[in-house]
Amino acid sequence: MTGITHDNGKRFDNASVTTPLEFDDLARLTVLGPDAIDVDLRLSDDSDSPAASLRLYTGGLRAPLSKILPIFDGLGIEVIEEHPYSVRLDNGAVGRVFGFDITLPDAARDHPGIGTEIAAAFSAIWAGQVESDRLNALVTEVGLSCRQVVVLRMYTHFLRQTPIGVTPGRIEQILRDNAETSAALVHLFEILHDPEHDPTTRGRRAEQATVELLEAIDAVRELDADRVLRTLLELINATLRTTFFVTDLTNADDNCVAVKLDSRSVGLLPQPRPHFETFVYSPRVEGAHLRLGSVARGGLRWSDRREDFRTEILGLVKAQAVKNSVIVPAGAKGGFVVKRPPAATGDAGADRDALHREGVECYRQFVSALLRLTDNLDRATGEVSPAPGIVRHDGDDSYLVVAADKGTATFSDIANAESVRHGFWLGDAFASGGSVGYDHKAMGITARGAWVSVTRHFRELGIDVDTDDITAVGIGDMSGDVFGNGMLCSPHVRLVAAFNHRHIFIDPDPDAAQSYTERRRLFDTPRSSWADYSPDLISRGGGVFDRSSKSVPLTPEIRAALDIAPNTQRLTPAELIRAILTAPVDLLWNGGIGTYAKSDTETHADVGDKSNDDVRVNASELRCRVVGEGGNLGFTQLARIDYSLAGGRINTDAVDNSAGVNCSDHEVNIKIVLDALVDDDKLSDTQRSNLLAAMTESVADLVLTDNHAHNELMGVARTESLALATTYRRLVTALENEAGLDRAVETLPTDKEIAKRIERTGIALTSPELCTVMAYTKLLIKSELLADDTIDDPHFDSMLSDYFPTRLSEGECAGAVAAAIAAHPLRREIVATQLANRIVDIAGITFVQRLREETGATTSDAARAFATVTELFDLHSIWRRIEISGHPTEVTDELVTEARRVIDRATRWLLTNRPQPLQISTSVRRFAPAIAELRANVPHWQQDYDRANVAERTADVLAGGARPDLVDDVYGLLDLFCLLDIVEIGHVTDDSRESIGEMYFLAKDRTQVSRVLMEVSGLRRDDQWNALARLALREELYASTRSLTIDILSTTDSATDVATRFVEWEQVNATRLQRSHSMLAKLDQRQSFDLATLSVAARYIRRMVSQAAQPLTSV
Repeated sequence: MTGITHDNGKRFDNASVTTPLEFDDLARLTVLGPDAIDVDLRLSDDSDSPAASLRLYTGGLRAPLSKILPIFDGLGIEVIEEHPYSVRLDNGAVGRVFGFDITLPDAARDHPGIGTEIAAAFSAIWAGQVESDRLNALVTEVGLSCRQVVVLRMYTHFLRQTPIGVTPGRIEQILRDNAETSAALVHLFEILHDPEHDPTTRGRRAEQATVELLEAIDAVRELDADRVLRTLLELINATLRTTFFVTDLTNADDNCVAVKLDSRSVGLLPQPRPHFETFVYSPRVEGAHLRLGSVARGGLRWSDRREDFRTEILGLVKAQAVKNSVIVPAGAKGGFVVKRPPAATGDAGADRDALHREGVECYRQFVSALLRLTDNLDRATGEVSPAPGIVRHDGDDSYLVVAADKGTATFSDIANAESVRHGFWLGDAFASGGSVGYDHKAMGITARGAWVSVTRHFRELGIDVDTDDITAVGIGDMSGDVFGNGMLCSPHVRLVAAFNHRHIFIDPDPDAAQSYTERRRLFDTPRSSWADYSPDLISRGGGVFDRSSKSVPLTPEIRAALDIAPNTQRLTPAELIRAILTAPVDLLWNGGIGTYAKSDTETHADVGDKSNDDVRVNASELRCRVVGEGGNLGFTQLARIDYSLAGGRINTDAVDNSAGVNCSDHEVNIKIVLDALVDDDKLSDTQRSNLLAAMTESVADLVLTDNHAHNELMGVARTESLALATTYRRLVTALENEAGLDRAVETLPTDKEIAKRIERTGIALTSPELCTVMAYTKLLIKSELLADDTIDDPHFDSMLSDYFPTRLSEGECAGAVAAAIAAHPLRREIVATQLANRIVDIAGITFVQRLREETGATTSDAARAFATVTELFDLHSIWRRIEISGHPTEVTDELVTEARRVIDRATRWLLTNRPQPLQISTSVRRFAPAIAELRANVPHWQQDYDRANVAERTADVLAGGARPDLVDDVYGLLDLFCLLDIVEIGHVTDDSRESIGEMYFLAKDRTQVSRVLMEVSGLRRDDQWNALARLALREELYASTRSLTIDILSTTDSATDVATRFVEWEQVNATRLQRSHSMLAKLDQRQSFDLATLSVAARYIRRMVSQAAQPLTSV
């Protein structure tokens, strides 16, 4: 027989239990497990009384009042008296009963089933399934379920991540003070997102509910209450999707809710506002995932900034946007916080492991919530499957990829396991860098990419880091991916000092070879620290110091190496780190986490990295010559600009460390191709894994090629920034209008600020600013290419295949691979990205903007013309030869600038003289054979003036060590451009192309067109009208040359040689030509030329053309 015994020893068995309450206590206790609870609430028999009783049953758990009373308080319940007792059951377990006399809010009895709802809410709060706060009072005050209150709690927690300016406690009070409005907000949420609601009336009912809510909010008197309620309404209406009503979840996921927001429609959010934003909420974890496009990628980090993790992620996604300009997806970034870290036990190792386990579970739930919100894709058909249980207020959204970041470096397999569990179409391509993927640390890819930037900067200083020793200080340690791999990129790095979160390492006078070997040993030692560095290999006076020390003694050697005042005997660790950061070395290598340099005009609070406030320095204090940003956010953008204006060499973190995200992007897209082969039984899973591994270095080569292109582009951009200052100003304005660029957010100067800077420093835009403009330019070009059918031209198919390693297309599966690549779901995005990168990297940042201004062309027009010109003149080969030449940067920059002249002129020619839209294949067929046939003749057709001009222009690059054959080919491009005219003239005359070419160059020389063209190139282009005038003048001169050539050939005897025909033409037209010759002869008397002078000269050249000369027609 089951019975109970009071702790005082009195026993009650079934026979002695006589009251209904005792029977109920017994029944409830006997079924409870040891960790379980049960709750029963009974209202007073008096329907007008707020009194009630609540009984809490536990299977042995104690229930301290310190835990119980806050739950009651949050529910709006007043506790009058407690009646606890414990009993021992026949099975030996101790059951506990806690009886409470309570008072409910007056409105509680108005809500049917309130007793059940309160009991359910108490149980959920006790179990940690619902957070304990004052919002729970809405259960008793307006009859919301505790689950419905979660809707409001989720949005209010999102508000904590925004600049709303209202404290969390005040927000809770506002919702309680306006309880009916709060309930109406929940009702609107349910109308919009509950799948059970009638979809045919959803829109009308939501609109009506919104109107009623606005009326209610208008009646609110307090300004902060109005702001909070109005913003909550805005957030609910901006919610595109939610997992709140998804029911097929595991228990661990039940309390994790995600909402997808249209951030651009939420006025409270600071700029930049992402394209989409997902907020994930649960009592255990919160996080945000910000995406700058529907196809976007970026890392997920374990943040320690619970109060402002969205601010942290927003800063990261800004950098990611620039970084992702080189890859297919737009920028994205995510992060989560652990809200309930395990309590410390005093055992550091055990505590660390416990926190890691909690972080893993929070990460898993965060990722799972993102996946539940995302549509799926049938890989075989390409059809999108909407996310189950979700009402979608947006279009298809099936592309979601993530990557490792701070705190999640080893979590990719966890994310991919969730992807597989959810049946997500990307499988283990969802999170790059897992066990079946590319290990970034093993590849060293991020550091190698950043080292390309370092190499370029030092080349500009005349230093070869592969042969010349350089001194360095750094942020990080050798166990880290970016720091460790970076400090192994060259055996000539003399690392003077470095620090991480635990130690400070100082080697005042390192031996390059020995220190490199020791760094390699540490890198290869798992979990190494600076404390593991062999003391015998540290130079005299150096050492490894603990950052927790009160102070660090300074030796003469340390003072000398870091240039610290001789009378300074000791420094605190923070002071010593600041001395390291400002040391007079060649290189500052950032491979760590945190922001260590700011502008003089910024406060530490502006930076938003409180943990490093004590070590952060101003950029004006830096004395290093070069900065390599392997880590993210090491400098604020203002700090980079200040450092650059002071003569330092720096790009941005987005440019320097883009190789990591680029590698991940390649991994995802390669896996999509391979998965298609696996689905078709062309590959086994093992073969897929082996092939991925075999392509590791091929992928690295593709990625690093992009880094090289970036840095060569930026190098030239720095040299031409001043000359193109007004063009850049107009480009930035265009990016503001068309690409969503915000000068203030991106720290770009206004037009007036640029003008003042030029007067003060002679600098228009700094390298960090140019990096931002470059990225936005690529993103705009890419988006506009995706908006029409240009990239569907078969001419660009090679760009799709070029994106993938050649090894992928080798072997017996070559045909299947080609088919899979052609059917790639991101085919258009890959081509658009490749083409945008190629246009900007080769033709320059301002190329498309200038072409649009000068010809009225669209971006797609520019892309077609660019593709045609690079094909006709074999420019890819020219660029490759420049890249591998090994010449000094000033030489390669000159060669690139010269080669771009033919791109500028030939694209304008094609857009002006050929039918539009330009057909690439047709144009190539029309011109390529003739150019290939005639290009060898051009040097022989050149006349004395052109030869002398080329000799003068090439003197400096030849003196700088450039290869003569490369110089000849690059500086000969401008004359090859004339072959376009020559081919077209061939369609209106009967003369051979050889005769046409010879006559064209002869006429250009004898009529002084060559001379005037050279002087036109020297005209000002400091505003748009001067630039357009130069262009018009140049086009007029080339048009006159065409017409002169046609005139001469059509009026002279084709049986005679070209020189004789020209003389005959001059004699026949001597009277008409005399005046022009006389006027043009006066050019020799001038020392300088302006637009007016050259315009008059061009007019007199045009007058040489016979009235009967045939016009050039395009066919």
